[in-house]
Amino acid sequence: MEELGYNDQLEAFRIENKLEDFEYGRVIAEHKERYVVRTAQAELEAEITGHIRFTAKSRLDFPAVGDWVALKTYESDFALIQHIFPRFSAIKRKAVGHFGEVQLIAANVDFAFLVQAVDRDFNVNRLERYLTICNDARVSPVIVLSKIDLIAESRIQEIVSFVHARIVDVPVIAFSNETLKGIDQLQTLIQRGKTYCLLGSSGVGKSTLLNNLLGRSVMQTGAISQHNNKGKHVTSHRELLVMENGGILIDNPGMREVGITDTIDGLEMTFDRIMQLSQDCKFKDCTHTNEIGCCVLEAVENGDLEQGSYENYLKMLKEKSHFESTVSERREKEKAFGRFFKNYKKEMKKKREQE
Repeated sequence: MEELGYNDQLEAFRIENKLEDFEYGRVIAEHKERYVVRTAQAELEAEITGHIRFTAKSRLDFPAVGDWVALKTYESDFALIQHIFPRFSAIKRKAVGHFGEVQLIAANVDFAFLVQAVDRDFNVNRLERYLTICNDARVSPVIVLSKIDLIAESRIQEIVSFVHARIVDVPVIAFSNETLKGIDQLQTLIQRGKTYCLLGSSGVGKSTLLNNLLGRSVMQTGAISQHNNKGKHVTSHRELLVMENGGILIDNPGMREVGITDTIDGLEMTFDRIMQLSQDCKFKDCTHTNEIGCCVLEAVENGDLEQGSYENYLKMLKEKSHFESTVSERREKEKAFGRFFKNYKKEMKKKREQE
């Protein structure tokens, strides 16, 4: 199991928690709460136990692609997941369409390839969003710019320089799935036993990139819509694959929304320049919006801090605060319902005793 990333720390946890009687493996695919787990012997379809389902406090307590799990086999190709091993990283975002909930994208990831196409809706603000969720998860990011065969070399250099100026200390690699230029640079980054996650919108070339890195066609690919120039959702579920050199790749469905959760650490790491400037603000509780003596505002006015980065920081900070308030509101509603249900049971018991 070492080629899937199994290590001494995971083995120590298995022994300490007396899980030797269970099989263990890594979740390599997930689709609507159905999982595929690869063990030393086979690939098994699996579901979680009722205990895991009913004791889960949130979706973070469910398995995700990349998780190590202990499971019990009931048929030759079916098992129940009994335990989830501790994660060293977890990439998450705000769940789309769910009030105050978090969606777990992938677990136990070492590096994330943040894929964005340069030919159509290139957006450095979106890159900062992906960067924030990676920093919050303690996952090392690599910015990967695709479809460079569709624009001029001068424009490529302009975009790369712009990204470097706005996002420092993060590798930037430009590549083409058609000409394969830059693919070798990405392959040299991939190490045996390390896990890499591909993040990006639909149609930026993630599945084709994965096929090129693997050297074989394993993921379905699709063309950009000629009507609206937007990508189609080709990958419908998350999946983990192993390269010939031992690197581990996780593909993900395209994400049109990258909602921010309670990612204060991620924001501070992504916008480190703003954090440094804020240390010298006149007021400790400075909001960096209209205060006199705000060093952040002064840096924006002087051109020492990029206006777009500053505005993106404020927008994501507002989203974080809104998410935290919705979580608090949801918990209060759950507590109120719990109190109502408890009182209802007491009343019903009292009524039966009187009868």
